[in-house]
Amino acid sequence: MTRHTQPQKAEALTDLLLTMFRANNLTLTWGDRLVAPLGLTSARWQILGAIVQADRPQPVAWLARDLGANRQNVQRIVNDLMKDGLVNFEPNPHHKRAQLVVLTAKGRKTYEDALALYNPLVEALAEGLAPADIEAAQRVLSALRSRLEQFTDEG
Repeated sequence: MTRHTQPQKAEALTDLLLTMFRANNLTLTWGDRLVAPLGLTSARWQILGAIVQADRPQPVAWLARDLGANRQNVQRIVNDLMKDGLVNFEPNPHHKRAQLVVLTAKGRKTYEDALALYNPLVEALAEGLAPADIEAAQRVLSALRSRLEQFTDEG
C-alpha cells in the first residue's frame, strides 16, 4: 500500500464516522419521537429489544455488553423500566447478586406496540435504498464495530 492510500482511507473513514455520528443523533431523535406516546425513549426501547432478542434472561451486565453500552447506564434504565412495570428481576441461579432481567406482560405489550409504530415507518425509510447497499453498509459497520472493540479492549 502506498503512502497516499493510507491518508485517503483515513480521510474516508473520518467522513464515515462523522456521518455515523450525525445519523446516530437523528436516529435517536426519530426513535424518541416514535415511542414517546408509549412512555418510552430510544434508550428504553433499545433495552427492551435487547431483552426480547436474548435467548434467555440475562443480567444487566450481559445486556450492556450485547448493546456495547455502559453497565451503569443500562442499570439505571432497567431500574426505571422496573418502576414503570415493564421489567422484573428474577434470581440468577449462577450468581446471587446479578439478577436476571425479564419482561413483564406490560413490557412485552409495550415493545410490540413500539414495533407496530416502527414497522411501517422503517419500510418507508427503506424505500429507494437498494438491498445490496444496505447489506454492504451492514458489513462495513460490523467490521468497524469489531475493530473498535479490539481497540477499546487494548486500551
